[in-house]
Amino acid sequence: MKFTEEHEWLEVEDDLVVVGITEHASEQLGDIVFVEVPEAGTTVTKGDEVVVIESVKAASDILAPLDGEIVEANGALEENPGLVNEDPTGKGWFFKMKVEDLSALDDYMDEAEYKDFIG
Repeated sequence: MKFTEEHEWLEVEDDLVVVGITEHASEQLGDIVFVEVPEAGTTVTKGDEVVVIESVKAASDILAPLDGEIVEANGALEENPGLVNEDPTGKGWFFKMKVEDLSALDDYMDEAEYKDFIG
């Protein structure tokens, strides 16, 4: 698993990258009441806003961590946004994407570096 400074986690699953937010981020947001995920087939560029989250505390956008194509979105979150709080690194994933170059993941933190980052 790799981690971004925006508190996203990235995990390679076969030839796809699964993206979600960390437990730290879900705790900071509080109870999540709404999630809008992107449609499959959407092409994104690193930094594009791809997911909208609303919690009792704030509204946030999740940015694309890499260039690629969204191939699957977690539609369960639209009916049950609380999955992000219950299981942020499991059932609370946002989307899966196909990327051209998996080596781009090397730019992100590993778990130890992320733990130091959130200190």
